Amino acid sequence: MNIQQMMQQAKVMQEKMQTMQEKLGDVVVEGQAGGGLVKVSSTCKGDVRSIALDESLIVPAEKEVLEDLIKAALNDVKSKADETLAEETQKMMDELGLPAGTQLPF
Repeated sequence: MNIQQMMQQAKVMQEKMQTMQEKLGDVVVEGQAGGGLVKVSSTCKGDVRSIALDESLIVPAEKEVLEDLIKAALNDVKSKADETLAEETQKMMDELGLPAGTQLPF
């Protein structure tokens, strides 16, 4: 492969990466904790869209438990967003014919 072909492939890759990142800004994933008592929806870019709490959790004496469940749900949604990003990146790399695990320069 010559330099010109490599530069063209890098440009295509950069354009696809930008398109994918824009698309993932609209993809919403949901994380939860406490068996669904706390649910968090977020975009794959990390923008939290909603937090839903089961009414049974709203007990002043159990404030720390609620805080822990919210934290766990936020961590769960972040993990799911990261997984979605990794899957979409791999799909893009497969389309470009790049081997698995290739480190992108962007």
